[in-house]
Amino acid sequence: MQLTEVLDPGRIRLGAQVRSKKAVIEALAELFASEVQGLTATGVFDALIAREKLGSTGLGHGVAIPHGRVRGAREALAAVLVNEQAIDFDAVDSEPVDVFVALLVPEDANETHLELLAELAGRLDDADLRAALRAASTCERAHALLGGGSDQ
Repeated sequence: MQLTEVLDPGRIRLGAQVRSKKAVIEALAELFASEVQGLTATGVFDALIAREKLGSTGLGHGVAIPHGRVRGAREALAAVLVNEQAIDFDAVDSEPVDVFVALLVPEDANETHLELLAELAGRLDDADLRAALRAASTCERAHALLGGGSDQ
């Protein structure tokens, strides 16, 4: 499964102005709930925050991949939030984070969950891609970049 199969440009928010880890999770939960029928912001928030309590999803290099299993999801879903300023997210390298790619999967989607996490982590390890995402001026551009679009 490819990232572009689970990420709709409508679930991408550029130029966000959140100021805390909790506010990031809330913004991502709202983004999912506003775009996906059957999901509630509270349900998504609870799933993402439960995973975050197990350990930070901050990968380093200013990137985090909040993820969780959520009741009501029929398929894997992704959302992206690029914040104007990097914030503390307890990343493994102790650097602040400004690029958040959230992933939700159905409760029983173990293999899909791991495959998507691996794909995301691998793609976001690319410094040029991270820079291009931060510079993206449209959601469609960010979507193309995450899908492997050229011109990074």
